[in-house]
Amino acid sequence: MTSTKKDPVLVVLQLTGGNDYMNTVIPHAEPLYRDKRPVVGVPDERILKLNDSIGLHPELAPLRRFWDSGDMAIIHGVGYANSPRSHFRSMDIWHTCEPDKLGTEGWLGRAARDMDPNKENVVTAVSFGPSLPRALALAGVPVACVDDLENFGMLTSIQEEIQRDKIIDRFTRLYSPTIGNGFVMDYLGQTGLDGLKAADILKVAPEQYSSSVEYPDTPIARKLKGISQVHQADLGSRVLYCDHGSFDSHSNQVGMHDGLWRDVSAAVSSFFDDLRENNASDNVILMMFSEFGRRVHDNGSGTDHGAAGLVMVMGDPIQGGEYGEYPSSKPENLEQGDLVPGTDFRSVYSTILENWMGLDANPIVSGTFEKVAFV
Repeated sequence: MTSTKKDPVLVVLQLTGGNDYMNTVIPHAEPLYRDKRPVVGVPDERILKLNDSIGLHPELAPLRRFWDSGDMAIIHGVGYANSPRSHFRSMDIWHTCEPDKLGTEGWLGRAARDMDPNKENVVTAVSFGPSLPRALALAGVPVACVDDLENFGMLTSIQEEIQRDKIIDRFTRLYSPTIGNGFVMDYLGQTGLDGLKAADILKVAPEQYSSSVEYPDTPIARKLKGISQVHQADLGSRVLYCDHGSFDSHSNQVGMHDGLWRDVSAAVSSFFDDLRENNASDNVILMMFSEFGRRVHDNGSGTDHGAAGLVMVMGDPIQGGEYGEYPSSKPENLEQGDLVPGTDFRSVYSTILENWMGLDANPIVSGTFEKVAFV
C-alpha cells in the first residue's frame, strides 16, 4: 500500500456551496464553453492548459506542479442520478451515501468505526472547523472537533466549554430539522461530548511541530496547517476533515471564484510542502469535492446550481491523470441545463476505502460500485 508501514491517512477538503466544475477544470477545446459562458467564462489566454482538451483555472497555478508530477487525479462528472440541486440535501447525500432516503450515518464515521472498532483512539477522526460534518457523525464513534488548534492549548477551561457548546449548538441547529431532535440529542449524548473532549489530546500537536513552510494567513490555510500538525504529531489520526466556502456563485462569480481558489490552492500547496519537508507525505492523500457543479449557461453574473461535479485527489501515492469522461455540454445531452454525472461519487469513495484505507467499502457506501484506478 505504502512504501513504509505507516497507516494510510485521508484528508478531506469540502468545497462547500457548489464549486463551478466547468470553471475549475475548463473544457477549453469545447466551443460551447464560450457560447454558454459569455460572462463567467475564463479567457482562453488565462487558462492553464493541461492537454488538448482541458485546462485549470488560473488561480489553481500553485497546484499545476502536482499534475505535472503525476500526483493529481482529476475525476470528471462525479455525482449521482436525479440531483436535487439543494445544498443541504445534496451534501447530505455525499455525507451519508443515501441518495434515496434520509441517512443518519456518515460514511467516514463508518470508516472510523471499522478502523478502530474498540474506540481505543478518540482522535482517529478529527474535524477542523466550527461545526461537525455529517460525514463523520455516527453514534458510538468519537470525533475530535476543534475550531482553532493554535489557540486550543491556551484556552481556559471556561473558554473550551464555550467553544464546545458553540459546536454542539451549531450541530443541533443544523441537523435537528431533518433527522429529528431525538437523534441529534442521542448522538451528542453518547459520543459527541466524548469526541469534542478528545480535542484535548490534540493540544500537543502545535507544541511538537516544526516547519520552515510559511502558510498564508487565511482560514483554509489555518485548517490545513492544523491538520498537518495533528498528522505529524503521530497521534494515530486517520481521517482529517475540513471545509472552505461558500462556492455558491449565483452572482459576481468571476472575482469571487478567483479568490476562493486562490486561497485553496495556496493553502493546499503549503500543506504538501510542509508534509514533504518533514517526510510525512508518503501516507497521505487529499480529496477535494463539492456537493454539485454549476449550470452550464451563466445567468449574466454567475451560475446557478447544477448536477455533475468534480473530484480532485492529490498526494504522493496517487496515480495522476484524468478519470472518466468530461460530460457533454451539448444541449441535447443536458438535464435541466446541467452536465449529467458519469461517475457515481460512491465509486470514488470505494476506491479510497479499499485501495487506500484497506477497508471493505460495501457496508460503508451501502453497495458495490465500480472503482476508479487513481490509487
